[in-house]
Order: sequence, then C-alpha cells, then structure tokens
Amino acid sequence: MAEIVHTEEVMGTVVSFHVEAPTLTESELWEAVTTSTALLHRDDETFSTWKPESPMSRLRRGELRLEDAPAEVAEVLDLCEAARTLSQGWFDAFSVPGGVDPTGLVKGWSLERALAVLVDAGISSAVVNGGGDIACHGEPIQGGPWRIGVRHPWRADALAAVVEVDRAIATSGEYERGRHLFDPIGRVGPPPASATVTGPSLTLADALATAVAVGGTEAFDIVASIDGYDAYLIGADGSELATSGIRFSDADPDERD
Repeated sequence: MAEIVHTEEVMGTVVSFHVEAPTLTESELWEAVTTSTALLHRDDETFSTWKPESPMSRLRRGELRLEDAPAEVAEVLDLCEAARTLSQGWFDAFSVPGGVDPTGLVKGWSLERALAVLVDAGISSAVVNGGGDIACHGEPIQGGPWRIGVRHPWRADALAAVVEVDRAIATSGEYERGRHLFDPIGRVGPPPASATVTGPSLTLADALATAVAVGGTEAFDIVASIDGYDAYLIGADGSELATSGIRFSDADPDERD
C-alpha cells in the first residue's frame, strides 16, 4: 500500500495531507498530491484578500466586475449567500467592512476541492487538514471513524475533546489570531471561546463554525436544526454545549486541529 504524509504552506496556514491507496504506486500518489496542492495555491491566488492583485481583492476595490472574474468567484459567492441564509445571518460575507469577504468559507471549500482531486485519482483513505478545517475520505487503517482532536482554547498543548468524524469538521475561534471574526448581527456579551461544526461538507461546516463562533448559543441552535450538521461549543466561561449528533471519543486522535 502506498502512503504519503505531506505538509504544504498555503492560504496563510499549513495544510497537511495523509493519504493512502492500495491500488496506486507511490509516484502516482505523489502526482495526485501535487495536483491537489497546486489547486490550493491557485485558489489562494484567486481569493486571497492579502494579495492586492488577486481577483477577490480587485473585486472588493471595484476594479473587477464579477462577470469578468474567474468562474470560481461567482460559485463561492453563491455558496456564501446560501450560508448566510442557512445561518440566519450569523455568517455574512457581504457585510464585512471593506467589501465582500468569503474568507470564512473559502478555505473549507478549497480543501474540499483538494480532497476531491485525491478521491478522483483513486485514493482510498485521506485526511486534508488546513489549520483545523479537516476533510476526510474513507476510514483509518484500523477501521472506524476518524478521531479528530479539538484544541483546548486556553491550553495550546491540550485537547478540549476528541470528536468522531465521517466527512468534515471545522473549528473557529479567536484564541490563536486574536479578534478577527466579524459579527454581522451584534451579539450581546463575549464571543464563545471555540466553535466546532461537523457535517458532510467542509464548505458549509467552515461557514457554520464561523457563525457559531460569533453567534454563540443562538447560532448553535440554528446548526442543531440543520440536517446532517452538529456543533460543539465552548463558551467564554468554559461551559460546553454539544448537539445530540456530536460523537465524543476517548481514543487518541488521528488528527489534531
């Protein structure tokens, strides 16, 4: 069985790949990973708000019309609109100061696309982890679900929990980068310390985790009502909430966020 572990610096973070394929050679596996990482870099060049000449930056400044931008831009903005509706406004890429900003969704979308490249190449088992946004395919060698560690918001060397995941998990909070999340509604009181969402799509889980990270229990209740998605919330006071579908595990995690 061919197996590769690889890390790639892209999108302002480190993306790790752990892939296995019993039917592929190691060179075929590397080709798939190389294609996958190239896609991540291409998405970064398109959507980065830190790169002045990216299509997204030019669109935000009014220098580029949406119809003249790469087709992926319209696709992502349509997904942002769907996420805004589904989150009842707690995720809103369109009201961010400075212009539309899909940052809270686009990394999950890009990682999901990167995983699809690997699956199409014939990889049987894969985890793509971009700073706590994680897309999974297949299952670990030992069987069972993926067990993903959620970092403790106040203890960098500890886990708050280990969650069993089938497809995707995203965690959002301000414990690493400080205050950076935009609250489109205006929540009363301090934001949660950490918000984690699991579900079948990393694109939507990423956006919903951002929503819960700013909306707290109000957004948490919204996620609880969405079929297939679940949330785990750590409040500013250390209190914890989890929807009924969150599956905690005592086992060592296969991946950490």
